[in-house]
Amino acid sequence: MATTLSLLRLSIVSQKSHQTHSKLVNRPNPVRSVISQHSLDPQRLLSETTHRLKSAALPLTALTLPFLLDSKDALAVGGEFGILEGRTFALIHPIVMGSLFFYTLWAGYLGWQWRRVRTIQNEINELKKQVRPVAVTPEGSPPAEAPPPSPIEAIIQQLTEERKELIKGSFRDRHFNAGSILLGFGVFEAIGGGVNTWFRTGKLFPGPHLFAGAAITALWAAAAALVPAMQKGNETARNLHIALNGLNVLLFIWQIPTGIDIVFKVFEFTNWP
Repeated sequence: MATTLSLLRLSIVSQKSHQTHSKLVNRPNPVRSVISQHSLDPQRLLSETTHRLKSAALPLTALTLPFLLDSKDALAVGGEFGILEGRTFALIHPIVMGSLFFYTLWAGYLGWQWRRVRTIQNEINELKKQVRPVAVTPEGSPPAEAPPPSPIEAIIQQLTEERKELIKGSFRDRHFNAGSILLGFGVFEAIGGGVNTWFRTGKLFPGPHLFAGAAITALWAAAAALVPAMQKGNETARNLHIALNGLNVLLFIWQIPTGIDIVFKVFEFTNWP
């Protein structure tokens, strides 16, 4: 009984396959019919063929796209970036930013000394207005014995000597160079820190450290944008420059504890190199 059923099933399958094959063989080819109908018109043949290829391009692209894309390309972890995911590369950001913090204080000191060069001259000018003129004889000549310098004149002399020493320090150029270095390296490494986090984890972590770093970078740019106005003597721009950099230092200090926590996590979840 089982043998009979098997033979019947085989005959049915073979008959169906023969019918299917006959349908496929007898089915007219639309491209061949187009060629036969328009073989005498090359321009129309080219137009029809191009139209059919365009209609088939979108489905073919949708079909092959999943095979061309690799899901691993969207990930930033897994070892494909090598040393960029390791501890060595991760520690560059905290080392550089820690150095830039102290360099920021140094640049601020240089800027304050240059400001002192300008403000000390204003003090001297104001003190000179308070100096009494030297008494002269009725003939209009100065007295034979010069009077001792007044306390105001002594202060003027002291401030003048101090200003000369400050000018020798070239604080204007040194502050400008320090600010340029701070802006260049600071912006570069601020962005580099976020890129490194993406290399290691495949994502960023919105939080106090990230937002404070973004604010510091924006303050650097804003303070640098005031330099042209400062060079023209705009006192408002100078005061705003100092205020922005002061706020920058405060954010830098506030950011240090969160940065130390991230360094501990780097040692916990990464390996050398």
